Amino acid sequence: MGETMRWRNFLVGGLCLVALVACNKQKPENKAADKAAVDGGSKQVAAPGFPLQGKAKEVLEGGGYTYVLIAGEKGDTWVAMPGTKIAVGDACTVAEGQIMQNFPSKSLNRTFEKIVFASGLAGKGGNAAAKPAAAGEDFGAAMQKEGGAATAGAEPVSPGSAKAVVPFAELKVAKATGGNAYTVADVFGKAASLNGKKVKIKAQVVKFSPQIMGKNWLHLQDGTGNSAKNTHDLVVTSAGKAEKGNIVTVEGVLAANKDFGGGYTYAVIVEDVTITR
Repeated sequence: MGETMRWRNFLVGGLCLVALVACNKQKPENKAADKAAVDGGSKQVAAPGFPLQGKAKEVLEGGGYTYVLIAGEKGDTWVAMPGTKIAVGDACTVAEGQIMQNFPSKSLNRTFEKIVFASGLAGKGGNAAAKPAAAGEDFGAAMQKEGGAATAGAEPVSPGSAKAVVPFAELKVAKATGGNAYTVADVFGKAASLNGKKVKIKAQVVKFSPQIMGKNWLHLQDGTGNSAKNTHDLVVTSAGKAEKGNIVTVEGVLAANKDFGGGYTYAVIVEDVTITR
């Protein structure tokens, strides 16, 4: 009988030890989940996927911006846009935007752990059209106005930043013709000498982001460049439109080491291009 009791106690002790180990393994996951639920305050912020759709859960006004907490299927996301008439409960659709992490709003006296800056609402979900950005006002200028000097501490994800570079695509697009024609690799390699000059590039659209701060942003690749150095993916801005997969010829003025402010810098960008097919 004594031997049986010893074996029973041994077995119970072993099971308790296994349960304790299992609980300890779950703790980091629970902590991560708890941390993910914190939004610099009390609301959960989801990693947004575009188009972002949902109902306005909270609306704030400040610094010429309308801040809207959109309740989507995957969670709540804060979106800021130029002054727009939106009421709590309105259906909202945001086609595209630029993500800022740890963004400090001077006018609201709060820091948003994650927020999307967009030019306005899009689609049928929009109940009011957004006011266009002021003439000549770019994204960096807008961020400096609202975020001030503290914006330098924010972590931006822009259409052309290193975080948003489109992976190298196996392409072979013929070089454009003309005296100012260059490949994608050329404009990166000759950026210093081409700064401020008009260039022409023929390439394929690998990403198209419409109406971010009043401009369309395109990522272009032609199969040239070095993916390890991110010289394969060229960002251009335009009032024109194109679709992903289109072979286009763009022509505009190249800017080297362009600094928009707020942490938005580009080794090479071609601005306000015309698009032909």
